[in-house]
Amino acid sequence: MAVPTQNLENLKVLAAFAHPDDEGFGPGGTLALLAAAGSAVTLVCATNGDVGEISDPALATPETLGQVRQQELRDAMAVTGVPDVRFLGYRDSGMQGTDDNNNPSSLYQASPEEVVGTLVEIMREIRPNVVITHDPSGGYGHPDHVTVHHRVTQAFQASGDPAWQPTSPDSSRASARQPWPTGLLYYVCYPRSNFRRMWQQMVNNGITPPFASLEVDKIGSPDEEVTTTVDVSNYVETKIASLACHRSQMDPNGPFAQLPEALTREIMSTEYFTLALPQGCDTGSDILAGLA
Repeated sequence: MAVPTQNLENLKVLAAFAHPDDEGFGPGGTLALLAAAGSAVTLVCATNGDVGEISDPALATPETLGQVRQQELRDAMAVTGVPDVRFLGYRDSGMQGTDDNNNPSSLYQASPEEVVGTLVEIMREIRPNVVITHDPSGGYGHPDHVTVHHRVTQAFQASGDPAWQPTSPDSSRASARQPWPTGLLYYVCYPRSNFRRMWQQMVNNGITPPFASLEVDKIGSPDEEVTTTVDVSNYVETKIASLACHRSQMDPNGPFAQLPEALTREIMSTEYFTLALPQGCDTGSDILAGLA
């Protein structure tokens, strides 16, 4: 299978992330660029973000947060230009070491075979040329990010394998049984050197950085793992407007909101990826490298 290199209207893209808003902090500009170019983009969100923080109690309660965040993601993707949004419906697993990790409804506790099977069926249904997901670090080690990374990578490989067949009794669709080599797998990454620079800028501006309890040198992806850089400066306004839809998560007094506007736009103007696995196409292909 050849990946389209010229006409992006022929490109099908599957982006799969753990929580509502992960897409905005990750490849939001790239998704907007692809959608504007006519590519068919599907966004899969593994959890409902049930245990995220609530920026304003008027927006949600712990009991309604998952439903609220689902709608926020739909609203955000309407801004980005992505009409096909799907939820796997798992409960947010919370940060590493919390009781939420042990909730039987959480993604962290879900059967790997079940999650991979659902993703394979989606891939075989929409037949993407490009799949985008979290990098191995999950950015900052969130259990759901790391889990989605593993499950999407496994599904990417299984999708094109004729020997893989669905076992679920609900998998009656013919498309679920037809192998589809999905082309290119990209991991969204944020170079560690960039994160350290942003962290220092926050400190210099008297802002308490996020993830203050984590070691800054371990947040993000090793710089050498970046293979692909995308200039999304023309889509920064769309990216900002899309992220703003995640109102329950956007603390107006949070560290990112306090950054100088020029620095925020600079940070958001470039997105980084690792081209992880080419499948069924020229190993030299890198469709995202040609975007602008």
